[in-house]
Amino acid sequence: MKRTFFNNIKRSAAVPLIFLGVMLFVFVAEWVSGVSFSTYGIHPRDWVGLRGLLFSPFIHGSWEHLFNNSIPLLVLGTSLFYFYRPVAWYVWLYGWFISGLWVWVVGRSSFHIGASGLVYVLAFFLFFSGVFNRNMRMMGISLLVAFLYGSMVWGIFPIEDGVSWESHLFGGALGLAMAYVFRLDGPQRKKYNLDEGIDELEERFGEEYWNKPPELHSGARPLRIRYIFKPRTRENSVQEKSPEN
Repeated sequence: MKRTFFNNIKRSAAVPLIFLGVMLFVFVAEWVSGVSFSTYGIHPRDWVGLRGLLFSPFIHGSWEHLFNNSIPLLVLGTSLFYFYRPVAWYVWLYGWFISGLWVWVVGRSSFHIGASGLVYVLAFFLFFSGVFNRNMRMMGISLLVAFLYGSMVWGIFPIEDGVSWESHLFGGALGLAMAYVFRLDGPQRKKYNLDEGIDELEERFGEEYWNKPPELHSGARPLRIRYIFKPRTRENSVQEKSPEN
């Protein structure tokens, strides 16, 4: 059981870890060479800036920027591939390219870099998927996401200078939309059907079993009911009438 669980975790973390490895490699190469790769980010409404749809998630401006995106990307990405394996690749790739395309269409005229747009896609997708599915385990994941990354919601507003709030906003909106579109593809709330349960019992024991008197069932003892009568005394009668006086 434990081996299966850890194998599933390792398999689910493979894609996020590879993605993080490329992010780290790109940043170290930029840091060692002293050459800025920011011009390979998304530059809205510039045809050359479209290359940022592919390259921008791997480019970061500082070690802090890289670290702040790496941890949530690993946690949320692993959760995505563990709990939503049938649609995980769709969410990952759509979140990568479509959110970037929206930034290219309506974003500010600047270079937008970093994987935060994808992080917002994953966070909003996981949170709202649990809400839409009403599955207790998935709702637990939603609460965990809200607890760990609830403050991310402030990132969708133009509060801090130098931060691509457009990537956050469009990533969150896309994550919410995909959570609704794929609401039937993730783990569902378990439903119980009484008729199916009765049919299962009849298949197991047979209809004749239920038609037998209880005392004929193997191992069953007849039901005995005992009636105990307590005589009513004059003292009890007075106590019962006393509240009315």
